[in-house]
Amino acid sequence: MVEAVRIAKERVERLECTIEEFVSAWSLEPLVRALQTLRGVDLIVAVTFATEVGDVSRFETSRQLMGYLGLVPGERSTGETVRRGSITKAGNGRVRHMLVESAWTYRHPPKIGKTKLYRLEQASPAVREIAWKAQTRLTARYRKLASRGKRTTVVCTAIARELVGFIWAVARQVQST
Repeated sequence: MVEAVRIAKERVERLECTIEEFVSAWSLEPLVRALQTLRGVDLIVAVTFATEVGDVSRFETSRQLMGYLGLVPGERSTGETVRRGSITKAGNGRVRHMLVESAWTYRHPPKIGKTKLYRLEQASPAVREIAWKAQTRLTARYRKLASRGKRTTVVCTAIARELVGFIWAVARQVQST
């Protein structure tokens, strides 16, 4: 079993190196690099987002992107009664899953680690500002929702929804330069 785990880790490292080589020659490389400045978004998440969503400029607002990914609450309305339920799950499940998993990193207080510092140094000042704003806002939001007694899975889904808004802002910033 230990040998199987070691072999699997080596395979993952080889695949990540191959993806890294591919990204360096890709037209969406600036987007992938900029997305990696956000906490919880690493190479695989950034590449998956860029591959599955593509050109973010087709979404006029971040809410449209959230709806595309299925991270908006479902609604049942009759007359003046409005009932909101769980997320719609109508969009891209692969990206939604990756973003919810990324949202778990916002449990921890805001800080910049060595890897993220390297990514932030390479990014433009506007992207750095968005990344820091995302980190401070989403960690505070996580604590607020968790303190109200919400289940952690629900909290992480809500954080993933807001993370999409910051991803949209970073993507728009990169595409405008």
